[in-house]
Order: sequence, then structure tokens, then C-alpha cells
Amino acid sequence: MTERRDDTETAPLSPLRWIDERLARLGVTGRFGQDVVFAVAVAVVTFAFDIVLLPVAADDLAVTLTAAQVWTLTLAGTLQALLLCLRRVRPRLCLAAVMACQVVVTAAAPGLTANGLAVVIVFYTVGTLASVRFTVAAAAVFTLIGGATAAASLWAMGDDLAIVFGHLTSSALCYAAAGFVGIYMTSRRSYLALVNERADEAIRRQHERAQAAVVAERTRIARELHDVAAHHLSGMVVQAAAIERLIDRDPAAAKSGAAWIRSQGKATLDNLRQVVGLLRDREGADGDGNAPVPGLSALEALVDEARSLGADVAFEREGEPVRLPPLADISVYRIAQQALTNARQHAPGAPVRVRLACGERQVELAVVNGPSGKAASGGRAGTGLIGMRERADLVGGDFAAGPSADGGWTVSLHLPVRAEDLARDTEFETGVRA
Repeated sequence: MTERRDDTETAPLSPLRWIDERLARLGVTGRFGQDVVFAVAVAVVTFAFDIVLLPVAADDLAVTLTAAQVWTLTLAGTLQALLLCLRRVRPRLCLAAVMACQVVVTAAAPGLTANGLAVVIVFYTVGTLASVRFTVAAAAVFTLIGGATAAASLWAMGDDLAIVFGHLTSSALCYAAAGFVGIYMTSRRSYLALVNERADEAIRRQHERAQAAVVAERTRIARELHDVAAHHLSGMVVQAAAIERLIDRDPAAAKSGAAWIRSQGKATLDNLRQVVGLLRDREGADGDGNAPVPGLSALEALVDEARSLGADVAFEREGEPVRLPPLADISVYRIAQQALTNARQHAPGAPVRVRLACGERQVELAVVNGPSGKAASGGRAGTGLIGMRERADLVGGDFAAGPSADGGWTVSLHLPVRAEDLARDTEFETGVRA
């Protein structure tokens, strides 16, 4: 017999499982121990029914039973019930022994076509533990054995063999129904286990997506803070170095530089407050958090700010201005901002050229600095290039950075503009005008 996995612990609440749970509460644990108690209880019920009610039931069915037959049926039925202690530890042996007792019952009283409670229970158990093929085969085989036993007994007694059909019918229905219920309970167990497994997998995937979203959000926050802080603070470091040189020989210029540093510090705080405000819940954000973020329209102001630090920065704009989606707009601005910051840190004093070309279906940004004649500021390499590349990838742009032919450095971004984005912007402007 090919046995299936017994999922009694995870099964729906069937009558037999309900009994197992009650026995476990009473301290009876283990399959064999619970089945022993269960078998004794069924044996008591079977003995009481057979010894008291069997003669009455026989009279109602117009079947004459002698005292010897009553005792044979009672003892065989009680033994059947006691054999149920093996129903889960040795199911094949239990089935064979119970059905052997059933053969004795049929041979002793072929006029009775009823089956005992133990027969129903053992076929239910086989249905839960065995394969469907084995359960059907066992029901068919023992139905034929019971019919053959009844036919042989009736023929030996000289009785009418027509009752054999009743034996075959009742046995087939009893065995098939009990086995079907057992098969159904096992199938339901497997289905519920599969549903639970899929639910757990869905929860795990949802948790993984949530964790990935958290990591992505942390990366975005770090990138925004890096772009804002690095740009302003690098300029403040350059200006502080100039003040250090001027403080003794030109106090007025040093005082002016200190005022500029103070204004830049305030601007840095305002920008950081703006970034943090955008990441907070709208209900809790203040006015600064809801302020518009910079984009292509702010590039010229960004260049003017770099010039105020003494850098030689040229700005070229080609084509008509294009309205980009918000994420692409701020990404182009941040890449230009980081490129200027890198030029100020790694090539101080070198001329820088910023070129913005706007076409119908693309935007190109190039920030090129020449070789520096001064020593670059010390410190380890940062994450500026990584952040710029991530921003470009996020909006579907092509990013490139590397040394130029004259010994300088070039940062370039090619950003395609989709027609549907332009259409949405046109609809937005039309709605505003209306």
C-alpha cells in the first residue's frame, strides 16, 4: 500500500481529530495511545449495541438469530473495534484484521446486510492514509469477498441467494462512502496546506518588496542630501580658505566673505529642509517642504552661484526650453550641480563649460572642465559619479564621465524625451491657461 503523508496536525477539524484533541487535553498523547483509548470506547459501544439491541433489530428485519449467533456477532464486532488501535500505526494490518472479522460476521449471520462501526472507521482511515487507487481496490476486493462469503453461507443453509445482492450493495456503498470521506479530508488538508504555503510566500514577497522599497528610499534620500550638501559646503570650504588668507591684509574683504558663508549656510539649511520636507507626509510638511524643486530653469542661477565663488564657468544654451517630467527635470539639475562641485573640488581654478542642448525629442547636458594648475583638495573619493549615474538610469538617460583629450574631465548626459511626456505637459499648460 502506498501511504500518503498524514497531516493530522494541520487537518481541518474532523470528528476523529476532535476526539484526538480531547484525549490530548486529558494527557493521552501519541497516535497509538489515543487509538487504544478510542478503540476501547468503540468496543464498549459496539458490545452494548450488539448484546442489547441486536436481537431487537433482527426481529424488525425479520431475521431469526440464535443466541450463539448473537454472541458470535457481538464478540466479532467487539474484536473489530479493539483492532482499531492499529488503524494509524499499522493501517494495512488493521484493515485486513477488521475485514477478517467481518467475514466471520457475514458467515455467522448472512441474513444481516449491515456493517459494523469499526468497518466504517477503518475504511475512513485508509482513505486518509492510502492512495485513491488502493482505497478503491480495497473496497472492491472486500465487497466481493463479503458477497462470496454470504453466497456460500446461504447456499450451505439452503436459503434464498437473492440476499447476496443486498450484501454487495450495502458493502459497496459503506466502503466507498467511508473511503471517499477519508480521501476528501486528505485532499482538503493538502489544499489548505497549499493555500497557507502560497499565503506565506506572498507575505514573504511583500516583505521583500517593502524592504527593497525602504533601501531604495534610503538611497534616494542619501543621494539628495549628498547633492545638496556637497555643492554648498564645497563652496563654503573654498570661500573659508580665501577668508583665511585675507583676514589680516584685507579685513573688509574677509568680512564680506564671512557674510557670504553665512548666506550659503542658510541656503544649505533651506535646501536640506526642502529635501526633508518633500520626503515627509504632506499633512505634516511645512511651506518650505512643499516648495518647488529646482530644474532646467535654475541652471543659469546655478552657474551664477559657481561664478560668485571665483570659478571661470561659461554657460551655453541651445534650442527652445523643454518642459521635462519633474523627476527628469530635477535629475538633470542635480547632475549639473554635482559636476560643478566635482570640478571645484578636483580641478580648482580650471575653466568650466556647461552646455545644455534642448531638442524636440532629447536633452543633452555636458559639463567640461580643463586641466587644473592648482593642487586638488584632499580627501577620499566620494560617491558623486555613482549618484549621477544612478540618477541618469532612474530617468532612462545615458550618462558618461571620463577624462577629456586636453587632460580635463567631461560629464555628459543624453536624456530622450518621450512624446507622451510632452503631450501631458501641453495639456497641463492648456488647462492652466483656460
